[in-house]
Amino acid sequence: MNDQLYDYDPADALTTPEAVAEFLAGAFETGDAEHITSALAVVARAKGMAEVAAGAGIERANLYKTLNGQRSPNLKTLLAVTRSLGMDLTIRPHVAG
Repeated sequence: MNDQLYDYDPADALTTPEAVAEFLAGAFETGDAEHITSALAVVARAKGMAEVAAGAGIERANLYKTLNGQRSPNLKTLLAVTRSLGMDLTIRPHVAG
């Protein structure tokens, strides 16, 4: 038996736009703002924080603070970050269940 533990980084699996979309959709479906912010941080790390910050028009330090929970992202930041990640947000009817 192998007693070694291996670090798993979900960012390593986010290599396609489809994988990113599925990962973020799962986070948004929870309705948990902290979970969504954490998922955005994982995707931003996968793409590169500096690249995401530049694409969103946000200083990299501010992006780190927002995505690590020091600040709550506002709608403008959320839209800018998701667009920089190559994703669009859409609205659909909520299905209770």
